Amino acid sequence: MSESGREVFIGIDVSKEKLDVAVRPTGEFMSFSNNEDVISCVVDFVKFFTPSLVVLEATGGLETAAVGMLADKGLPVVVINPRQVRDFAKATGKLAKTDAIDAHLIARFGEAIRPERRLLKDQEAQKLTALITRRRQIVEMITAEKNHLNAAPKWTSKDIQTNISWLEKCLKRSIRI
Repeated sequence: MSESGREVFIGIDVSKEKLDVAVRPTGEFMSFSNNEDVISCVVDFVKFFTPSLVVLEATGGLETAAVGMLADKGLPVVVINPRQVRDFAKATGKLAKTDAIDAHLIARFGEAIRPERRLLKDQEAQKLTALITRRRQIVEMITAEKNHLNAAPKWTSKDIQTNISWLEKCLKRSIRI
C-alpha cells in the first residue's frame, strides 16, 4: 500500500526488447530494456510504489529474469496467462494495442481481478531449473544429430560429426556447473 493509503498495482508488459511498467492508480509509466543489467532499475522503480501486486503476463520465458528479481526483493509478483488479459480487455472494451496500453491494462487487471499469488522459485532454484532444461536440450540435440549422421550422405557427415563433438563439449561443461 502506498503512503497515501491507496493500494498500488503494477502492470508490466514484457517483450524481448523491453519491459513497459504501468502504475495504477497514479498512471505513471516507464519503459526499460529487458536485460538483466537494467532489470534492477525496474525493481527499484517498482519498490518505490510499495505495490499490493505486480502483474506480468507469461511470455514464454521472457519474463523469467524480471519475475525472479522482483520475487527476490520480496515484491508481491504474479505471472498470469495472456489470454486472461485479452479477455479482460474485450470485456472492458479496451481493444487498442500498444505496449503502454497493455501495461496499464495489466495493472488494471491486477486491481480488478486480484489474481492469487503463487510461491515463485527463488533465483538459485530458477538457475538450477534453467541449467537442467539446457542440459536436456543439449542431449536432445546430440541425439538428433546422431540420427542425422546415420542417414547423412558422406559429404555432410563430417559437418554433423563436428557439431556432435561441439555439443558433447557443451554437455560436459553443463555437468560441471
